[in-house]
Amino acid sequence: MVAERVAYTLRPDELRRDLSLSRERMARLVDVSAKTVERWEQQRALPTRASSRIRAQLAQIQEVRDLGLCVYTPEGFRQFLKTPLPTFDGRTPLQMIEQGRAGDVIAALASDYEGLGY
Repeated sequence: MVAERVAYTLRPDELRRDLSLSRERMARLVDVSAKTVERWEQQRALPTRASSRIRAQLAQIQEVRDLGLCVYTPEGFRQFLKTPLPTFDGRTPLQMIEQGRAGDVIAALASDYEGLGY
């Protein structure tokens, strides 16, 4: 229920900008077309007919963004997203999100936030 409420207030254009992603990369993160992302941005919101799967994925990506910007500067966060990490077997956090493992990225950020390192 919370994920749905968050997704309704989600601004896809702001999320993509904060993550410094192309429309194509954002589309891969949620398994839709770049044209769909463009439509969301033009509407400045998700359509009410967006699936619960897409809403949940975007809510997780928003959580990654929000926590990431608490832990890092905006530039540091963008670097974090694109850096292959040993914790993720050499994959980047963005690759982990594409593979449906945003929860692992959130856990890594939470550890960094608590000063534990991941």
